Amino acid sequence: MIAMARERRLAEIFVEVADSLVEDFDVIDLLHRLSARCVELLDVSAAGILLADAHGELQVIAASDEHTRLLELFALQHDQGPCVECYRTGTARTNIDLTRPESAADWPRFAARARETGYVATHAIPLRLRSRVVGALNLFQTSPHVLDRDDIALAQALADVATIAILQQRTLEQSHVENSQLESALTSRILIEQVKGVLAERWNTSVDDAFAAFRTYARARHLRLSELATQIISGGFDTAAIPPPVPGRTRDHRG
Repeated sequence: MIAMARERRLAEIFVEVADSLVEDFDVIDLLHRLSARCVELLDVSAAGILLADAHGELQVIAASDEHTRLLELFALQHDQGPCVECYRTGTARTNIDLTRPESAADWPRFAARARETGYVATHAIPLRLRSRVVGALNLFQTSPHVLDRDDIALAQALADVATIAILQQRTLEQSHVENSQLESALTSRILIEQVKGVLAERWNTSVDDAFAAFRTYARARHLRLSELATQIISGGFDTAAIPPPVPGRTRDHRG
């Protein structure tokens, strides 16, 4: 029964993603939802998606929670970690035990920071289409259970969906268009990060809860996250119009 429920939920998620891939869809919101779905389906604690910019440098574009974003930023800052290696090689790195000496030797700063954050295992899945790798999906676990072959295959399928979303309406030959779109998404992400901080400070709440309220407001009014963020940062939108998160309410992991 559990397997059937999971298969049914998986089918619902892929239908949801396919329904989102319309003209002018919000790629950042979609990638955030995919990160949340990875946590839901794969029994991992957190997930994050990184994209390469025009210079081939990885940037965090979406994450299931703020701790994951900070950890990945740390890994990128020191140019190390399974996700960085996965992007460079195009090969998945899975079931990495961060408590083993080998991990500490390969990525000393990353492994130490991950353990401090509470993670004991990690996985890195490439975002690729044919021979082109555009980023990586990073999964983290706070418990040391192993992801089996089916779980890894599902993680790669979700990563493939993310890649298709990013490259929708583009071809591999049109690299200049692709880079322009990725740069636009990364620029939008910076604005959204600023808004998350503004709202969290205004409401005296966590960044995760502030972002959830921001996304809920934007979705209800069919606004792109980047457009609403631009209005807020430019002073053209009064954030008092956004209902603050309710204290004590559990965050919706369904994204």
